[in-house]
Amino acid sequence: MGRKATVYELISNEYARKTTLKKRKAGLLKKLSELTTLCGVAACAIIFSSYDAQPDVWPSKAEAGQVLKKFKSSPAQQRGKNMMDQTVLLKRSILQLNGRLEKRKKKNRELEKELALAETMAGENNCDWNNLEQLKELDYQLQENIKLITDKIK
Repeated sequence: MGRKATVYELISNEYARKTTLKKRKAGLLKKLSELTTLCGVAACAIIFSSYDAQPDVWPSKAEAGQVLKKFKSSPAQQRGKNMMDQTVLLKRSILQLNGRLEKRKKKNRELEKELALAETMAGENNCDWNNLEQLKELDYQLQENIKLITDKIK
């Protein structure tokens, strides 16, 4: 059985907020540890909290310093390659959605052509026989169907 959707908003109860931070921080650090072990990558975490005077640093201050030093010493172009802010993320999402939209539009056009062809063959379509564009589309669809049938026969 699945869990209900979690609403992500500030927890008003101070005690519950502190407890949740403690649990989630432990989970995050465990995942980070697993990631570095299983994938062999260098990683660190620095968590600032209003409950602690000093930030929590994982795995240690020295190792985190080395990871940050290695990151800062890499060329700016390499550093920024995998980094993104909200704007970049949204632009990438919009590009992906536009690509999917275009594919679906193309698929819809093909389905409309097939429907028009089927209706024409059944004598139900009121096709404008003087419209050269419509006739070309019907011809193209017929050729594609003939090609498909010929391939299936072979």
